[in-house]
Amino acid sequence: MTDEYFDLPKPRANYGFSPFRIQRHFNWIIVIFILAYGIVAGKLVLYGSGFFKSKEKTKVQLLKPTKARPLITDRNGEVLATDIKKYSVYVETDKLIEKDRAARLLAQALPQYTNQMKLLVEFESGRNFFWVARNISEEERERVFRLGLPGVVLEKENRRFYPNGTLAAHVLGSTDVDNRGISGFEKYIDQTGISDLEKIGLPVTQDELKPFELSIDIRIQHALRDELVKGINKYKALAGSGIVYDVTTGEIIALASYPDFDANLSTDAQKPENINRAMVGVYEMGSTFKALNTALALESGKMNINTAFDTKEGEMTIGKHTIHEYHGTGKRLTIPEIFLHSSNLGSAKMALTVGSKAQQDFLRKMGILDRVQTELPETQAPLYPKYWSDISTVTISYGHGISVSALACVKAVGALVNGGRLIEPTFLKRTPDEANKNAPVVIKPETSEALRYVMRLNAEQGTAKAALVPGYFIGGKTGTAEKAIRGFYQKDKMLTTFMAITPADRPRYLYFVILDEPKGIPETHNLATSSWNAGAVTGKLIERTAPMLMPPIFAQPEDPFPTMIKWNAWGIKKS
Repeated sequence: MTDEYFDLPKPRANYGFSPFRIQRHFNWIIVIFILAYGIVAGKLVLYGSGFFKSKEKTKVQLLKPTKARPLITDRNGEVLATDIKKYSVYVETDKLIEKDRAARLLAQALPQYTNQMKLLVEFESGRNFFWVARNISEEERERVFRLGLPGVVLEKENRRFYPNGTLAAHVLGSTDVDNRGISGFEKYIDQTGISDLEKIGLPVTQDELKPFELSIDIRIQHALRDELVKGINKYKALAGSGIVYDVTTGEIIALASYPDFDANLSTDAQKPENINRAMVGVYEMGSTFKALNTALALESGKMNINTAFDTKEGEMTIGKHTIHEYHGTGKRLTIPEIFLHSSNLGSAKMALTVGSKAQQDFLRKMGILDRVQTELPETQAPLYPKYWSDISTVTISYGHGISVSALACVKAVGALVNGGRLIEPTFLKRTPDEANKNAPVVIKPETSEALRYVMRLNAEQGTAKAALVPGYFIGGKTGTAEKAIRGFYQKDKMLTTFMAITPADRPRYLYFVILDEPKGIPETHNLATSSWNAGAVTGKLIERTAPMLMPPIFAQPEDPFPTMIKWNAWGIKKS
């Protein structure tokens, strides 16, 4: 019998191991994975480009609740900024029943946000979701709610609220419609990690976030703004700004700039006339710069407190330029007398004795030639000559030819009077120990005492008398600078500045006020120099706020300037 009568299976060629077969299977697996990942990646690209419209994804993105923000308080715990709940309106187009009717009724309910034609265009655009209005009032929410329109939804969101309106608006800044910081301290908050929580989808409430405690004292802030506005109105100035500064900690106790804005109206913060003049504006500070020039002279080692310069001629010529005294004395003046009489010639000769390079180095060491860094992003770099000639050295000695911000000047003068430490200003509450950790010593203690001495002398016998307040042993310096317009100084347009320290023997607080183009009035004998306006404003501010900061001491301090020779305006005499 042969095999052809039986239907037996043919034996396979090879039942054993085949590396070639396994390799072919592995190659197919790789191809399948590549195709799968390619499809997924392709869809992601198409979704991202909008090729596919995903209503659910769009709603998730646009309806993600506006993030919570931490509470902001002043140094005493008073609330400066907080979150409140507001309603916004959006439309799910595919759920609308009568589009024409919905557009008409919604436009009537929210006339300041939209109109019927605009809504109809949105309804027919193919989009399944869009915002109609954000952060509406309670009355507007009630009107929309009563419509009862399918597809029209009210969404509760976080909204920033500033209970004090204009107070400290330049410090606090503002937020946008999605509750993100766009200026001031609010913008700083978003750089501290709050935004990272939102990015990873971690839900937080305001109660879960640590409050920010500012250095601002809302009582002092209110008084500063109030006196500044009164002064601007009284002396018919264009604008003004002011700072109250703790020279021992670098804390900004109050900062105001006027015109200002209501922090609840973020659009007003962007108007050019509402800039922060204390930090963004840079100005020629006039004779207040003579405090820096005096410190430069004494620190150089080439002069001491008794060094004198001849100012009898009343003018001096540098190249093609002639320098004049504002009120010449016609005599030889010591360094304290130069400060007291605000002598331009004396200041110029002091600076020339030291030299241009030493002047530049000193101003750089004092932070004058750099942008001031604080928590607030709004700041401006100084303007000064690229080529520092002798005439630059002369004019800068009395505050012309260089423009700096008020805060830069405050920072530098703070170091001149606090014993010599250059402390970085801050809007956050901190202690003297924290402030001194990274505060270099920039002048000798003896130089600092000399500055306190001449500032006190100027308040007793010179142009700073307007700021004297019983019980507070004040020192001060005036500054009046003609404004440069299109390269020419205008004698009838002045910027007046005034700075005061208290108590002068051991300063704690520095007051700084600037008025832009104040006018002379009958009460000032039609004079518009600093002592008549910025000085008067500062005096009223100190009188009003100093009792909130420290108790008065009516007894004169014993030997307040121990290393200084007893001196008066008419000559030098030893004790």
